[in-house]
Amino acid sequence: MERREELAANLAAVRERIAAACAAAGRDPADVTLIAVTKTWPASDVEHLAALGVRDVGENRDAEAAEKAATVSDAGVSDLTWHFVGQVQTNKARSVARYADVVHSVDRPRLVRALSAGATEGGRELDALIQVDLAPPARDGSSSSRGGAAPADVRSLADAVAAAPGLRLRGVMAVAPLGAPPGPAFERLAAVAADLRAAHPEARWISAGMSGDLEVAVGAGATHVRVGSGLLGNRALRP
Repeated sequence: MERREELAANLAAVRERIAAACAAAGRDPADVTLIAVTKTWPASDVEHLAALGVRDVGENRDAEAAEKAATVSDAGVSDLTWHFVGQVQTNKARSVARYADVVHSVDRPRLVRALSAGATEGGRELDALIQVDLAPPARDGSSSSRGGAAPADVRSLADAVAAAPGLRLRGVMAVAPLGAPPGPAFERLAAVAADLRAAHPEARWISAGMSGDLEVAVGAGATHVRVGSGLLGNRALRP
């Protein structure tokens, strides 16, 4: 049970960080969902986290996610919400739609159509978030983009999601740009989210913040934080 004890200690520390960030922002910690991002870690870690009360699990690679979700289900853990948090190749959309409950990275109309087709074929409904590109324009032409739709395109893409069979529009997601402080980026995301809610009041989720910047994201209104190394450790450093 050594690994479960390690995960329990990490989970308690992350929950304390979320609670402290919420206190500083005048928010209720119950309004922030912790997603355990278990990419590269074994299904047994998901089972440990589930036993510790974690209900939301994130993955970013289709083949690994599909196998892990099936393994965990076969082990009798069936009440988890699976979040796909990575970029989705269009030709993988049908596969992702078979096991994911939430897709955080909708960034183009073609992907909307593919996820919709996969969901309806499987008789499922997927929650969908529009991934927003928060990278500021660079003078030298370089890019710090972490993927996503341009803010100006979010509204039309959201309209497409809302109209697509098998998809439920839930809100927005973003990753802070590389080489820039996350605060201004998450403030831009909050503004995009507010604009989206004006047209789609049901789209209230803001998925932002990871192990290194979750406090900043919570302060900017994040409803979902995606934590990997803060919970599971750094695999490269393990024996």
